[in-house]
Amino acid sequence: MLWSLSIGLTGLAVGFAMIYFMRIILGVAEGPNFPAINRAVGDWLSKDERATALSNSLVAVPLALAIGAPIVTQLIIHTSWRGMFIILGILGFIWVPTWFFLFRDFPEHSKHVNDAELLHIRDGAPRSSNVDAKTMRTEQSRSVRGLWKFLFSNPTLLANDWSFFVFGYYLFFFMTWLPSYLSDQYHLNLSTVGMFSILPWLLAAILLWLVGYLSDAILKRTGSLRKARSHPIWISQLLAAICVIPVIYTHNLAVTLVFISLAVGFGMSSNSTFYAINVDVARERTGTALGVMDTFFAIAGFVSPTITGWVVKSTGSFTGAFWLLAILALTSVLAVLLFHRPDQARALERTNPQVFAPGTTGDDSAGERV
Repeated sequence: MLWSLSIGLTGLAVGFAMIYFMRIILGVAEGPNFPAINRAVGDWLSKDERATALSNSLVAVPLALAIGAPIVTQLIIHTSWRGMFIILGILGFIWVPTWFFLFRDFPEHSKHVNDAELLHIRDGAPRSSNVDAKTMRTEQSRSVRGLWKFLFSNPTLLANDWSFFVFGYYLFFFMTWLPSYLSDQYHLNLSTVGMFSILPWLLAAILLWLVGYLSDAILKRTGSLRKARSHPIWISQLLAAICVIPVIYTHNLAVTLVFISLAVGFGMSSNSTFYAINVDVARERTGTALGVMDTFFAIAGFVSPTITGWVVKSTGSFTGAFWLLAILALTSVLAVLLFHRPDQARALERTNPQVFAPGTTGDDSAGERV
């Protein structure tokens, strides 16, 4: 509701200060979204289905950008930029009651989940009939001893966080600067830029969806999180870096669009595995772990457009900005290859349950409850 309100009121803004304030509210409203998605997946799905479910959810981002570019362009042309924001705000409010009446935090609270389904979701654990919603919320809200030390010292999670920062840098670079690049470099008008922006995000949606299914298939076959999660991340980041380089040296629009599309597609393809790592390694506190990772993402959202603007203004071209993309992706590849060990990280969690146990006393019963 807050997100939709901030979008709609942007269209009614009477000055720069109000627009700026609405953008701040938008960021505040967006913040809890992805940690909540991750937590829902952790609570609602078996370990072998999480990357698939996350890819089905996260594919909405590139898909929305693919169809959004031409739609938003047409809305601006036919209703003005104010009308575009107001219409998008109204669409958000239409979704609110659907979510409110259909979604439940836990499968135990849904009348549509039977015992056999719950047994599958909980990986063989039986339904607990004496746990009500209030009890579950109370247990989830208690403080966790050692959690923050674990989140900020675990090499796997830190490598995952840095790689997700690079992922965010790519996303915000192309989301904010691709239209300007196409306009400045190839002199395309607003309507044409909107149409040419479809291909990169459409390819990203397809690859993101496929990699999610591939990751879970590898996990089922091998039982290795390293093979199922880590390898898709570093391979996709390496391919993204490779695809950026031809863009620097070509002046052909068709070639540019092909390699930009590949760079965007490969860069976003492993999105679900980033999220799944937080569930795999810290399932009981995956919302908190994902919140830390999304903080890196949010920093990228500020840094990427700012640095890109500074580089383009200072040098008069996008060459330096594209080289920075390639270098950052390579640092992500090295971080994952050297430090990303989700199987070991999950083993550590299992052997140290007090890190994730509700309460601060560290008593045995708390560990058993988890």
